[in-house]
Amino acid sequence: MPPEPQPPTARRARRAHGRGGRSAVTIALLAVVGAIVLAAALTLALTWPGHVTPSGQAAGLGDAGVQHVNAEVTGSSMQSCDASVENMLPDGTLPASVACLKVEARLTSGADEGRVVSVYATSGITKGDVPAGTRIIVEHYPAADGAPETWAWSDFSRGVPLGAFALAFVLVAAVVAGWRGLRAVAGLAVAFTVIWVYLLPALVAGKPALLVGLAASVIIITVALYLAHGPSLRTTTALGGTLAGLLLVAALGVLGAHAAHLSPVASEDDYRLAALIGDHGVQTLHGVFLCGVVLAGLGVLNDVTITQSSAVWELRAADPTASWQALFTGGMRIGRDHIASTIYTIAFAYAGASLPVLMVLQLYDLPLGQTLTSGIFAQEIIRTLAGSIGLILAIPLTTAIAVSVATRATTRQLTAQGGHAH
Repeated sequence: MPPEPQPPTARRARRAHGRGGRSAVTIALLAVVGAIVLAAALTLALTWPGHVTPSGQAAGLGDAGVQHVNAEVTGSSMQSCDASVENMLPDGTLPASVACLKVEARLTSGADEGRVVSVYATSGITKGDVPAGTRIIVEHYPAADGAPETWAWSDFSRGVPLGAFALAFVLVAAVVAGWRGLRAVAGLAVAFTVIWVYLLPALVAGKPALLVGLAASVIIITVALYLAHGPSLRTTTALGGTLAGLLLVAALGVLGAHAAHLSPVASEDDYRLAALIGDHGVQTLHGVFLCGVVLAGLGVLNDVTITQSSAVWELRAADPTASWQALFTGGMRIGRDHIASTIYTIAFAYAGASLPVLMVLQLYDLPLGQTLTSGIFAQEIIRTLAGSIGLILAIPLTTAIAVSVATRATTRQLTAQGGHAH
């Protein structure tokens, strides 16, 4: 009895396995992804900022010689003080005097360690906020030009609680996700290192912000994905979809900024930053907005692309004979659910981050249309919509790439979870 003919998909998988599992689609994916990563690495090398000298003091926005010293509160008392700008009344006048909190603190670092100094806490801090033993930071202004030395309140010392939360985050990731969770945390550490060591200094130095942002994002997401999920065709497929989404978000950001005539200095913080950067401050801020658009979309893109890639891989492993159209349709059913939930995530994340701005605009009592088209608000709208559109389009792109690769992958490649060769 002659053998039963195999379906076309099975014959394609066998031919792919006979060629070592490297179909033309797989080779094209590896070539494109490799070229983009190589271009990002080259851009990073060419735009490396080197040493950047802080310009805050030169711009008159910093105090030369000021020292920040750790201290521990030993006591506090309410006093009567002269009013300052912080105490301005709604009619623009200052009260004759205000109640203020005098804090006694023992220095726990620096040359004067052990000395007790007195400082006045900033407005809004009460005795209940600074019981004895509270760790704070004080500013020391040395004596100069006949003026005596001065000690002033700076801030609370938050190293211990922040460190505790960071440790809890790492432990929870390790317990719930195991080694993959720890590798994801390592990828996060690499991401913040790239941002702190390369991205921020390059922006301050006036390097092309959009190129710098794209280069940093490509390096970050490449390292993060392979660290967390391991080197496999599944991970490379997700990386390809993420890179395509990043380029889409960048293009939409450029288009939106130009069409909406967004000003790079829309708030007081923008003016301050422009002054700190120096002569090219305003020009640099044009690109900083676009760089922010790319970075804002990076995390969400990573989330949806790795999910889509994994979904297609699992669908293919469950039914090795499924056609391209069937796999794409199944993957998009999952993708549409992800789109709906992620859109809300992006919108509410931006709303939460900009809640103080929303409150100020509410107090101004301007018409809703005028509020939404104001410079500060327009930036957030363009940022949100550019990221959301890029996210939505990245899902069918990633699904199509994943289906094209998965339908030509071998059984070993389909079942690989990462950490194996392509």
